Amino acid sequence: MQRLRSFSDWLNVVVIYVCVAFVGVMLAISFAGSFYMVITGDSLSWTYSLARLFVPWIGLLSSTVALRYGEHVAMTLVSRNLPRPWSRTMQWLVLATLALLGLLLIETGWDFFLNSTQYYMVSDQFQVHHRWVAAAVPITGVIILVHLVHGHVLLRPSPDGPDGEHDT
Repeated sequence: MQRLRSFSDWLNVVVIYVCVAFVGVMLAISFAGSFYMVITGDSLSWTYSLARLFVPWIGLLSSTVALRYGEHVAMTLVSRNLPRPWSRTMQWLVLATLALLGLLLIETGWDFFLNSTQYYMVSDQFQVHHRWVAAAVPITGVIILVHLVHGHVLLRPSPDGPDGEHDT
């Protein structure tokens, strides 16, 4: 189990770097378009279309980082005000729901990925297969399932998280 937790921690770091890289790519594309407009007076029609292809990846992958740090799913206020046995039950129900979500993302996302046949027209010359966006869905499901090895600790703020609190 410790190996899986270490893998989850490593995977979380990789996902953070990927998200940062994707945001950097989006910014570079946007700056290139703006710079081109300032220099030439014309706009590059493809910059917005290309940059927005990274949004689903950033949104889905960053949700796994939030999960790993106990954000957005903790329901801490409710959990802290319930009697301890009910609080534990609620935590495990939330984990079961997250597991179901991960499995559904994998199943439906994989089908979505395999059956994607269309292309995004970024420009007249440049097309991106719809599978680029569709791949984010099952990958997010896998990452959610990997992070579930941490159990109910996911449902509490992490000491590495933004608020610095952690209940044990």
